[in-house]
Amino acid sequence: MSRGHDHAAVRYGCDEELLAVAVPFLEGGLAAGEPTLVSMEPEHAELVRAALPSSARVDYLTTRDLYARPAAAIKSYRELLAGFVAGGAAGIRVFGELPRVEIDTSWDWWARYEAAVNHAYDEFPLRSVCAYDTRTTPSHVLDDVTRTHPFVATPGGHRTNTGYVDPRSFLTDPRPMTPFPIEGKAPLAELADPRPGDARRAVLATAPPDLTAAEVDDLVLAVSEIVDNALRHGRPPVRVRIWAGAGQMVVTVHDTGEGPADPFAGLLPADRTIGGRGLWIAHQICSGVTLHRDETGFTARLAAGRPW
Repeated sequence: MSRGHDHAAVRYGCDEELLAVAVPFLEGGLAAGEPTLVSMEPEHAELVRAALPSSARVDYLTTRDLYARPAAAIKSYRELLAGFVAGGAAGIRVFGELPRVEIDTSWDWWARYEAAVNHAYDEFPLRSVCAYDTRTTPSHVLDDVTRTHPFVATPGGHRTNTGYVDPRSFLTDPRPMTPFPIEGKAPLAELADPRPGDARRAVLATAPPDLTAAEVDDLVLAVSEIVDNALRHGRPPVRVRIWAGAGQMVVTVHDTGEGPADPFAGLLPADRTIGGRGLWIAHQICSGVTLHRDETGFTARLAAGRPW
């Protein structure tokens, strides 16, 4: 059994270009007796289904549930892949795409996902193809797609992608943190060197009434963990800023340190590495997490609701 994640991307500009790559890739998996999966938006999944023989035993996954959050997607995929290997699979194929809404609203942490899965799935005999529609995908996203996929999928097979960047470098390189619209206003609360309890109380005091109790509780927990991380492992001063509006909250936690040493922190299950647990929790329960490094230090931005 060969191990290692063969992670490829295909850019397509029409349905015919999509199918020219998807069909032979999936048929190759079926011919080899490999578990073969499609994880695409419903209209694209149906397009692929119609192009395959009616007898094709392909499993179709629901993108809305699978891609709720990057860390949760990695966890779900790892469990799925481990089950196939335990059942004797010598190879596994997945042809998928991220939901369009995630690309449009929260690409940053999905870009980190695309980089991290080169490491996260490397223990499995997996070949995957990620599809991106050039008619609707922004150019900055396509630039990141090039940097996070070691292979390019073509109708004739995979070829090496010369634009690929090692995931550790991609995840540690400074990335711009595009402000959410609500951040254009003055924050409702700003705290200097708060204890976790101070941050928890500030989030509860500013939470809008139309966020659910569960969303608020999750944000309170995540903010508490990240503030504790900043105080324990970062460098003072620590500053917390809170914005809130109809159905949304955004909290930033900034310190003047360099951030976690582990580039996969938050996306992969936390071990005993410094600060790993808090970021893992935040990635599991927030509606968005952005990590940003620049000359002033390290910022973790946590979102509840839909601030985009």
